[in-house]
This record gives sequence, C-alpha cells and structure tokens, in this order.
Amino acid sequence: MAAAIGNQYAAKERVWRSAIERALEKRSAHGRIAALDELAGKLLDRCHEGDMGALKELGDRLDGKPTQPLTGEGGGPIVLQVSAVDAEL
Repeated sequence: MAAAIGNQYAAKERVWRSAIERALEKRSAHGRIAALDELAGKLLDRCHEGDMGALKELGDRLDGKPTQPLTGEGGGPIVLQVSAVDAEL
C-alpha cells in the first residue's frame, strides 16, 4: 500500500540516519568504518560475557530475525469472512 500524499516518514528516517552517521564520524579519528568496527568489537565482548541481549542482536544480524508465521485461531489457517456490505464495495 502506498503512503499518503505528503507523507514525510522517509525524510524523518534520513534525518535520524544522518545523525547516526555524523556521530560515527566523530567517534573515531579514522572515520565511520573504524567506529563501527569498535562497536562491533564491544558487541562481541558482551556476547562473550553471556549478555543475552547482545547474543540475540548478534544472531539477528548474522542470520536475520526469525520469521513469524501467520496463522489463524489455534495455529490453524487464516479464515477470511466477507459480509454482504463488504461484497458490494
């Protein structure tokens, strides 16, 4: 489904992304990649310490987030019911 005319959500996302990019550039004298490498190292340190949140994040980054199956009641199939009013549309 397309966004409404005048939707500014994507622009807001770019502002936040730009702020993160600037912060990464400032964080390391060697630039953004070096700052990201440093942060990745800290994530691995937390994983080694057994931090479950860090381990989950690492797994999500490496394998992707697990898919969530779409099911109906009780794990059964999804059932769509169309009423007479909906049918006229």
